[in-house]
Amino acid sequence: MLEQFFHWPPQVARLRSNPGVELLDAFADHLSQCGYSRSQGSRHLRAAAHLLYWLDRSGVAPSEIGPAAMGQFARHLQRCRCAGFAGMHRDKLLRGVRAFTAYLEGQALCTARHDTENAVTSVLWERFCRWMREQRGISERTLRDYRHRLRHLLADLGDDPRKLDVAYLRRFTLELGRNGGNAVVKSTTTALRQFVRFLVADGQCPVGLEEAIPDIAYWRLSTLPRYLQPEEVERVLASPDTRTPVGKRDRAIVLLLARMGLRAGDVVQLRLADIDWRGATLSVCGKNRRQTLLPLTQEVGDGIVDYLLRGRPATASDCVFVRAIAPFRPFRDARGVSDVAKLALRRAGVDARVHGAAHVLRHSAASSMLRQGASLNEIAAVLRHQSVVSTQIYAKVDVIALHELAQPWPEVLPC
Repeated sequence: MLEQFFHWPPQVARLRSNPGVELLDAFADHLSQCGYSRSQGSRHLRAAAHLLYWLDRSGVAPSEIGPAAMGQFARHLQRCRCAGFAGMHRDKLLRGVRAFTAYLEGQALCTARHDTENAVTSVLWERFCRWMREQRGISERTLRDYRHRLRHLLADLGDDPRKLDVAYLRRFTLELGRNGGNAVVKSTTTALRQFVRFLVADGQCPVGLEEAIPDIAYWRLSTLPRYLQPEEVERVLASPDTRTPVGKRDRAIVLLLARMGLRAGDVVQLRLADIDWRGATLSVCGKNRRQTLLPLTQEVGDGIVDYLLRGRPATASDCVFVRAIAPFRPFRDARGVSDVAKLALRRAGVDARVHGAAHVLRHSAASSMLRQGASLNEIAAVLRHQSVVSTQIYAKVDVIALHELAQPWPEVLPC
């Protein structure tokens, strides 16, 4: 299979003289099945050949590769003079080595997700995650965020929550305020409050202990939603190059964000079975884990069809949108969709320095509906807000209605 990625006979011959050529051939076959391009696959194979060459010289068997051996190999690269392996960027080489070692460990690159966050931190945390899934229906992404926010506390507690008392919680929260911004403090205290509630429900903490966690000041409706003008939205929709597979995918994603007001997470979770082509509906599972049927417009449907028929690579995944570079697997999380939206804004000449470009397009869809005469209740239904209170912020951008409410400024009488 090496010949599929290397067309120059001397290079193929040199690789076939390399130690572990059987492993290289098997790795090349797997890369081919995963849809790797010739250039990307050849880089991974050269990196694997370099690692096998070094292992042979060091007297280490491929089955004995571990963190210690990988650390030694990384240090070797700083002074490497191996014949035939020069000229490859160190970061790309290490990326190929990680893919090769993952393959040796039995991970299929087509579906493997190299996510160290999935490791269980402790038995206590594992029980908390199970409780949150069963009692709250929480998503895995939120659990990963909680673990990241509470990593230092979890390391301190281990499997013994007896350290948690009023003084500890107050001290932990005050330390957050000194070292982080308001958004970080708010998200961390939210995760902490859920964790303490679990411990209370599990009988490991006294009832009411969560009340010791201070509330963070938050003024609802204190800001204006960031949104684009209609002409800017049209420029963003026209920015992807639909002559390419990536452009077809990006345009379909942007259409879902800007026309239907989907969240980035909704787009990531969208499955092929969620689209009813005959009924022209889209089934979306939002934050509350409830399925909602939304009407699929002709424009959005045409964009998705164009991508599915002419842009989507062959993959076993049932997710609508997958990565454009092998291995062809779904986006890891909502950040991938946000990056697509941010790139579309930048190409359209729209200020892309905003945080959460995908949500800006969602706000733009809501603002557009408001301008066309939709009520807040109708907008709340499309955006799938559980309460119309969440939709009230858009009343602040209804300039026409605000003009009717505004009172004339009183004239100042002369002295």
